[in-house]
Amino acid sequence: MCGILGIAATHDVAAQLYDGLTVLQHRGQDAAGIATTDGTHLRVHKGNGLVRDVFDAKSMQGLKGRVGIAHCRYPTAGSEGTDEAQPFYVNSPYGIALAHNGNLINTDALRREVFEQDRRNVNTDSDSEVLLNVFAHELDKQKALAPEAVFRALEGVYRRVRGGYAVVMSVLGLGVVAFRDPNGIRPLVLGKRGTADGDEYAVASESVALDLMGFERLRDVAPGEAVVLTARGELFTRQCVEPQGLTPCIFEYVYLARPDSMMDDISVHKARMRMGIKLGEKILRLRPDHDIDVVIPIPDTSRDSAMELANVLGVKYREGFVKNRYVGRTFIMPGQGERAKSVRRKLNTIPLEFRNRVVLLVDDSIVRGTTSKQIVQMAREAGAKKVYFASAAPPVRYPNIYGIDMPTVDELVANGRTEAEVEALLGIDWLIYQDLADLEEAVSGPKRKVTKFDSSCFNGEYVTGVEPGYFDSIKQLRSDDAKSARRAS
Repeated sequence: MCGILGIAATHDVAAQLYDGLTVLQHRGQDAAGIATTDGTHLRVHKGNGLVRDVFDAKSMQGLKGRVGIAHCRYPTAGSEGTDEAQPFYVNSPYGIALAHNGNLINTDALRREVFEQDRRNVNTDSDSEVLLNVFAHELDKQKALAPEAVFRALEGVYRRVRGGYAVVMSVLGLGVVAFRDPNGIRPLVLGKRGTADGDEYAVASESVALDLMGFERLRDVAPGEAVVLTARGELFTRQCVEPQGLTPCIFEYVYLARPDSMMDDISVHKARMRMGIKLGEKILRLRPDHDIDVVIPIPDTSRDSAMELANVLGVKYREGFVKNRYVGRTFIMPGQGERAKSVRRKLNTIPLEFRNRVVLLVDDSIVRGTTSKQIVQMAREAGAKKVYFASAAPPVRYPNIYGIDMPTVDELVANGRTEAEVEALLGIDWLIYQDLADLEEAVSGPKRKVTKFDSSCFNGEYVTGVEPGYFDSIKQLRSDDAKSARRAS
C-alpha cells in the first residue's frame, strides 16, 4: 500500500513531489524517496523514515528537474533496511528510476529470469527492483527511446509479470512512464494542469495528491494501460495488454485511502458512509429492540461509517477516544509487540462518554484482533456497562497478496474461528461484522461504475490465481516471527 507520484511539468518539480508525498504519508511510513531528471542527469534522494525526516533544504536543492517521481514505502516483504527505500535506479538503458505500489506474485521466477536470461543483477530482496530490471531489459530490446518503444517494452513486461501493481518511472530523455496491472487492483489516478507555459501532467496513488498540487483529476489509469508524460506537455496513452476486468482492492476503501480521495470514480468518503448505513440496517434486522446508548468510532477511518450507523439507529454519536497524532498507524507497525505497545500510546478514552452506557464501538475492520481487544478493555475500564463492536468490513480470513501486509492465516483472528469465537476471544458482548455483499454494494454505490472487487482477504478468491506453495513462501517472509528474526540478524 505504498504511495507513488509522478509529475512532468514546465518547471522544477521536487517541491511539489515533496508536498504530494506528505498527503500520501498514510500509505507508508517506513521510507521515502524522490527522483528527478533535468534532461541529462537523474538524481535520487531517499532514506528511512517519514517524508519530513528524509528531506531537508540541502537535499531538496539538489533535486533539479522538470520530470520526477516519488514514493513512500510500506514494506510487505523482504528486508526492512535502507536498501529497500525507493525509487530504485538503473543506468542502462538511458537511466531509469522506478517507484512501485503493490506486490508481484511470481517474483522468485522473475528473479531467476532476470539473472539467467536477461543477465542483469538485482541487489535487494525487493520485487520492485526485479520489476525495474524486467522493464529495463524489455526497453533495451527496442533500441529506441520514444513513447512507442516504451509501449512495446511494456507489452513484454505484462507478459512476464503477475500480481497487483501500479508503477511510476522516470526515464531520462523521455519523461514519466506509468502503468497499472491488468486487473486494476492497485489505484492510479491521472491529472492535468494548464499553465501559461503549457500543459502539465501528474499521476498519483490517490486523487488527494493531485488536489494539493493543483491538478484537475482527469480519470483513472485503466487496467493494463500505460501513460507517458513528457516535459513538453505531451500525453501518450496505450492499452498495452487486454484488461482482465476492473477489480480494485476493496480494502483501499475500507481502510487504506484517505476519505477525501476519489479512486476509480468512487468517493472514499461516500463509500464509508454507505458502509455505516448497511451496518445500521443489519443491526436493526438482528436486534430491532437493541439497547445501544451511544455509537463511538475508533479514529480515524471509521468515523464516516459510525456517523451514518448512528443516524440509522437513531442513537447518539460521540467521540470517545482522543488520538495521539504523533504515533503511526498500528496496522503497519513492524511487529506484534510494537503494535500492542502502540495502542495505548495512540488512543486515550474520554470516560464520561462510556460511563454506565451500552457502547457500540465501530472500526473499519478487525485483522489480528490485538488492537481491538485492547480497545474493548479500555472501554470497560472507562466504565462502559456493555461493549458492542461493529466492523465495517467482513471477517478477514485470508492473506492479501497484492501489496497489503496482511499477515499469514495463523495471525488472522477470524481465520478458523466462528464469529462467536472471535467475540469471546476479544471480550466483546456482541460482535457485528459487515456482510461481504453489503460491503461491495456500499463501495459500488448507486452509479455501479465498479461492480467487481478484489475481496480476496474476505473470500479467498484471488483474481490472478496463485501457484501451489505461494502461501508457504509468503509466510516465511511476512509473519511477525520471520520479521523479528530478520531484524535480530
